[in-house]
Amino acid sequence: MQLRPDALDAHLAKTLSPIYTIYGDESLLVQEAVDRVRAAARAGGYTERDVLSVERSFDWGALANAGQSMSLFGDKKLIELRIPGGKPGKDGGAALKAHADAANSDVLTIITLPRLDAAASKSDWFTSLDRAGVTVKVDPVDRARLPDWIAQRLSAQGQRVEAGEPGRRVLQFIADRVEGNLLAAHQEIQKLGLLYPAGVLAFEQVQDAVLNVARYDVFKLSEAVLSGDVARLVRMLDGLRGEGEAAPLVLWALTEEVRTLAKITRGMASGKPVAMLLREYRVWGPRERLMEQAVGRVTAPMLAQALQLAARLDRQVKGLRAEGLPSDPWDGMLQLGLLLAGERPPVARATRAARPAHA
Repeated sequence: MQLRPDALDAHLAKTLSPIYTIYGDESLLVQEAVDRVRAAARAGGYTERDVLSVERSFDWGALANAGQSMSLFGDKKLIELRIPGGKPGKDGGAALKAHADAANSDVLTIITLPRLDAAASKSDWFTSLDRAGVTVKVDPVDRARLPDWIAQRLSAQGQRVEAGEPGRRVLQFIADRVEGNLLAAHQEIQKLGLLYPAGVLAFEQVQDAVLNVARYDVFKLSEAVLSGDVARLVRMLDGLRGEGEAAPLVLWALTEEVRTLAKITRGMASGKPVAMLLREYRVWGPRERLMEQAVGRVTAPMLAQALQLAARLDRQVKGLRAEGLPSDPWDGMLQLGLLLAGERPPVARATRAARPAHA
């Protein structure tokens, strides 16, 4: 049975399943879900606990042994099986399937995995686990939902922001500083609970307390570009540069968006529907909506200019001579990003806006 994370508490209040498979890349949310199941198991009399971690030389017989060996006092047992690699292999798959087939009320098993690909989610071992118990898929909190997530966490500790625009400004301020680092976001929210009493948080209080602990993912850069969010684009490029990200990788991410946009606009010019083109060029999920926004904003001459700029930047980051570019390739990549986002400022003005700290 598949269950959303926000429905887990209601489920645990009614019953306990023999197996809980919790998977996703957001370690904080996965751990919180595991903690809730563990607490319910303890309250339900599962007092004995075994923890197994699947490493390179893991003996899958240990799982069968843990499920069969009970204490002398007959206590019910909790098994926590951690599979950080996400791929149990042939032997592991067989062991997991056998464990699911032998599930009983005396043993409760929590299995944690990272995000699974399509093949793993359709495998025999995973479908057996799902059939025998509960599977909980933990999705990451994307940037658009982060302010609401922060507001919910503040509410849980008795705090809130002002209504309307002032409150949104506070939430946006926190989100900007913790983007890509949900564990740090959780810690900063807890810090606000320790520093200030329950009630409304003023912007000045939050500004004084919240550190800049954002982590920037080069593969999230396309979200800022495609959505036309110039402020986020500038902030992410500056953050990637400060974290020491490789310039060629950042340029590749930007160039891929230019190429995809160019292919889709050419297809539209020939009469193909946007939806067909998005499928053809494998644009899925949230990126599909962002790509539709970008296609409506860019023009063929703009994309031709962007491709030419990307080609010159490619020469520059490889150490070759490239005319008409800023001396720093990061400033050129900012120019490319701004062009795709619908902005066309002079290079000098873009540089000053992006990186005052490096001026």
